[in-house]
Amino acid sequence: MELRSSSDRIESLQAKMREYIDNGALLGWLIDPQLRRVEIYRQGSAVEVLENPVELSGEEVLLGFVLNLRWVWK
Repeated sequence: MELRSSSDRIESLQAKMREYIDNGALLGWLIDPQLRRVEIYRQGSAVEVLENPVELSGEEVLLGFVLNLRWVWK
């Protein structure tokens, strides 16, 4: 998981997320509070973009895990 700060360049964080996936990570979240947007990275899949989601699921990778994003969007 990466949480973008106001000083981060989105391109460098996207490159970091691709590197995580290339090195074996099964699931990655790039959370951008400025745009209220989440990019979801998965092995063998295109990046999924969610606009203003309320929560994120750990899917099969982290069964039962749910990340509440309400505090991030405040």
